[in-house]
Amino acid sequence: LIIFSFCLGLTCLSGFFHMKNKNYRISKSHEELLIPPTPCHAKTNVMFLKTHKTASSTVLNIMFRFAERYNLTVALPAGQLFHLGYPNTFVAHFVEGFGTIGQNYNIMCNHLRFNPLEVKRVMAANTFYFSILRNPIPLLESSYIYYKNNVPAFRSSKNVNDFLASPTKYYHPANYRENIYARNIMWFDFGYNNNAEDDTKYTQAVLEEIEQNFHLILIADYFDESMILLKHALCWDLDDVIYFKLNSRSQDTVQRLSPESEEQIKAWCSLDWKLYLHFNQSFWRRIEETIGLEVLQKEVDHLRARQKELMETCLSEQEAVRKDHIRNRALLPFQSGAANILGYNLKQDLDNRTLRTCQKMVMPELQYTSYLYAVQHPHKKRKEVGLPLLWTS
Repeated sequence: LIIFSFCLGLTCLSGFFHMKNKNYRISKSHEELLIPPTPCHAKTNVMFLKTHKTASSTVLNIMFRFAERYNLTVALPAGQLFHLGYPNTFVAHFVEGFGTIGQNYNIMCNHLRFNPLEVKRVMAANTFYFSILRNPIPLLESSYIYYKNNVPAFRSSKNVNDFLASPTKYYHPANYRENIYARNIMWFDFGYNNNAEDDTKYTQAVLEEIEQNFHLILIADYFDESMILLKHALCWDLDDVIYFKLNSRSQDTVQRLSPESEEQIKAWCSLDWKLYLHFNQSFWRRIEETIGLEVLQKEVDHLRARQKELMETCLSEQEAVRKDHIRNRALLPFQSGAANILGYNLKQDLDNRTLRTCQKMVMPELQYTSYLYAVQHPHKKRKEVGLPLLWTS
């Protein structure tokens, strides 16, 4: 494909010079085509639909840091909440200050159940919408561990393979509010019925609607490639999408899925499976059409090199550590279920500016939300995290 494109380019160029030598007049529109494209401008009105167990906490951290860098207004959850009304379908008044600020928010990225008409009441008309999906097989195992204590269908089963051997034995649709994490959770997050019948006409209509509502869908299984695609789509800098992995868990809490369980997930979560397959295809198609695989690989290498450089600058261990090894409790991530959510230790001798940069890169979701809320709404009661404050303003 690359060789073909290159040859095609040479053919076009030779044709152009041949035309010039024969004194063909080039129309103004052709001349304009030869002018290098004007540099794009960074998009600053962005809505990220934060889905569950899809590396979305890492994306949220990227969004919050970008908002601070450009002094943007974030649509934060009202009062003491850390999500925008989830699992209720989103309505505009779930956003703090919506009554006075109106349709003047730049960034929205906390958990919500998508409702396009209400989101559009909050976000500007030229807002860029994107989200992220993950392969439902590892996603369900991750959900099982993380929500083990909260979801009746998980709580009453021995382990993830036991649950998947006979999901209907544990999963009762009457408890759907408590059991949403146990079946088609991504479908639910996009605003649809996660217990709907997998009818081809219905699923196709939903996929088309999602394509209309979102400019870009990323794939968590290819996170670095996703960040490069996002960087290009938003016209952001490399440092705008640089990250340390947040809200990940220690490997010893991962339960091994049997081959039968993996196949069962495809059937049990068939709506999510179709969603994933569809947008995984469009993800790679988008890359080939806009960046190309060769450029993508170079940029992924740059991203990883820059990430390694920042880890060497910021982190004392160069990697995430278990919750009981985190020295500063202000940087302790929220712990859930049987998962051991990892965090970071920063180097001790950092200058103030570097320290602040590093702190924000490792700051867990709840702490960062609370901090931004205090900055944007200084007269409101600060959101209680139940941990020491890293800084107060």
